Amino acid sequence: MLRNYLKIGFRNLIKNKTFSLINITGLAVGMASAVSILLWIQNEVSFDRFHVNADRIYEVYNRSAFGGRIDTWALTSKPLAEELRAEHPEIEQSARTYDANFLLSSGEKHLNVHGNFTDNGFLNIFTFPALYGNSNNALTEPHTIVITRKLAIKLFGKENAIGQEVRIDSVDRFKVTAVLQDLPNNTKFSFEYLLPWSYLKQINKDDNNWGNNSCFTYVLLKPGVSLQTANNKIKNIVNPHVERKDTETFLYPASQWHLYAKFENGVPSGGNIDSVKLFAIIAGFILLIACINFMNLSTARSEKRAKEVGIRKVSGALKGSLVLQFLIESILISAGAGIIALCIVNYSLPGFNVLTNKQLFIPYSAPAFWLACTAFVVFTGVLAGSYPAFFLSSFKPVSVLKGSLKSANALITPRKALVVVQFTFAIVMVICTIIVQRQINFAQSRNLGYSNTNLVYTSMTGTTDKNYGPIKTELISSGAAVAVTKTSAPMTQSWSSTNDYTWQGKDPSAKLEVRMFNTEGDFTKTMGLKIAEGRDIDVSRYPSDSTAALINETAAKAMGFKDAIGQNITLPDPAKPQVWHVVGVVKDFIMESPYEPIQPMVIQGPKGWFNVINFKLNPSISTAEAIKRAEAVFKKYNPDYPYEYYFTDAEYKDKFFNEQRTRTLAGLFSSLTIIISCMGLFGLSAYMAESRIKEIGVRKVLGASSASIAALLSKDFLKLVIISIAIASPLAWYGMSRWLQGYTYKIAISWWLFVLAGAASILIAVITVSFQSVKAAISNPVKSLRSE
Repeated sequence: MLRNYLKIGFRNLIKNKTFSLINITGLAVGMASAVSILLWIQNEVSFDRFHVNADRIYEVYNRSAFGGRIDTWALTSKPLAEELRAEHPEIEQSARTYDANFLLSSGEKHLNVHGNFTDNGFLNIFTFPALYGNSNNALTEPHTIVITRKLAIKLFGKENAIGQEVRIDSVDRFKVTAVLQDLPNNTKFSFEYLLPWSYLKQINKDDNNWGNNSCFTYVLLKPGVSLQTANNKIKNIVNPHVERKDTETFLYPASQWHLYAKFENGVPSGGNIDSVKLFAIIAGFILLIACINFMNLSTARSEKRAKEVGIRKVSGALKGSLVLQFLIESILISAGAGIIALCIVNYSLPGFNVLTNKQLFIPYSAPAFWLACTAFVVFTGVLAGSYPAFFLSSFKPVSVLKGSLKSANALITPRKALVVVQFTFAIVMVICTIIVQRQINFAQSRNLGYSNTNLVYTSMTGTTDKNYGPIKTELISSGAAVAVTKTSAPMTQSWSSTNDYTWQGKDPSAKLEVRMFNTEGDFTKTMGLKIAEGRDIDVSRYPSDSTAALINETAAKAMGFKDAIGQNITLPDPAKPQVWHVVGVVKDFIMESPYEPIQPMVIQGPKGWFNVINFKLNPSISTAEAIKRAEAVFKKYNPDYPYEYYFTDAEYKDKFFNEQRTRTLAGLFSSLTIIISCMGLFGLSAYMAESRIKEIGVRKVLGASSASIAALLSKDFLKLVIISIAIASPLAWYGMSRWLQGYTYKIAISWWLFVLAGAASILIAVITVSFQSVKAAISNPVKSLRSE
């Protein structure tokens, strides 16, 4: 019986090639879109879930009240991990990570790659399997290093890396004790090597300052210990060691790091989970729309299948057997569409990975994948074929064989409702895409407050700090740059903040979080900043400027300075407090998110610390030539390190990546939704033309023009689209209003967006149905009325 059903289904596919092609293409595109999104969702929800003890792994967070709100942060002090492990028996292991960026050398190979300092317990907490060596105790000895397989190949080729020597900054020598598998793409970690924490102490970068939040701390709870129990015991662990006693420490589970990374007023308030939910809905609706398209095309052919159903029923076929036959045909089409969809996904995945900044792949070798594919195909086939199967099998044989198919008209309303669903979702997607694009444009057009054109920075590695003076001089004298300065961080990033600053007149009970930044001079000239009051820091003219500082307008206002010039700002230190005297106020500039308010900032003078050299390229020569001359200077004074540079304007554009990705994906899938919806509309117009063919013939015989008949047929479809617009507009407005609430600086949703989207939808619908309407209107009435 099953074989017979398959044979009939296959013959129907071959017999109706055009119908089959449209149906399979629509389903294939819908399935490919859904599969691509599901691969992305699977990657998102699996972040750091692969660790053996993932349910017992936590990151240590802090929260405290600032300016009427509760701020939450993941950075902790360095001594916290050891105290957690020593004083709290509920904690089985603890480990810290601290960024390490050294030049690693082996023979003549020199690589500047990112790594981490960490404790030996790190590889006991997290499951990063070792290809070679024993990761459990790989970092117990001083001057040992753990590297990934990718770095091992870069340094040693195919040679066994265990026991090999790696030089750090051409000074210290380390022995490779383990080679890890390359990190998967669904983890928050991105290191290529691990160094023991003891080396951080050796280079004098470790400290016992509980107020210096500069590393990340992770713990593994013992089995059976609840999160609430652990949090109750550690919540005040920081307060005895700091001046202020209002910091609450708590553990945050690994399962929520990636999806729920956003906090508002001290509690999780979403994050990547919002995008996951959004695109899960999009995937579901795209698949549903593809299935609706299949339903409309199938029922549009009801006239041709009706007599087949009538004869089978007269011959004794039961309704259940007919339903099963049509479902098998649907599953057969779904299977063909699934194969094509898999090919589409396979060839489009590299581009999709670029778009999403992922490394997604199709796990062909996993049996679970093929089982999921089979279930997906069957589910899609049943979903798409259920309505046509029950619709076609419900025909009464007497009515069918007499040529009267009245039941078809009784089911027009459900079919139209399906088209309304299709176009409603398509219009919602179009409106959302437009609003996201306008929000991005709004943020991009916001005044930066400085000039990032031709502004380049490079990290201070190797001997650049020692040779900064000659480097600055030669960058300018060579014509590579017109201005140079060194800072503690790039202009697009904030690497340090504190609430410890004090000044005359400060309310002792008030806490103000202030961004900390350091520069040595020529800051405003290099960055193109504007001075609101006073002047720039200039040690060559004013020797006392070694302790000078600039503040931004927001800081001047928050600190209550009516005249900021000459004010002293103190940073308490147990050994020696740092006192900075204000010599200038700079106009506010955007350093972090372009969607958020500008934070107070103190730009400390030359006695601060420095990590970055910034230089403004000479506009009189080409960018390529300026970069080439700058490279020659850095190679001269820092020959062991590769010359790596970054354009500030490019980094600023990266701040819009998430919104750009949402915009692009929404635009892509809204286009596919419209295409599939139009195929469904095409199917419905074919059905309407087919079911009203005799009516059209009579109208033509009575003198109706082709134009009036085409307008008559098109009018019904335009009503459906107008209904879709009426439903979609408030849905889109509500959804995007919620989305925009996450931004301080945001657009207002204008009424004309809905008019534009509606007009575009009507135009697309008219173009889609015009083919069938005109074809029916110009048909010869003799052919349709011949049997009357």
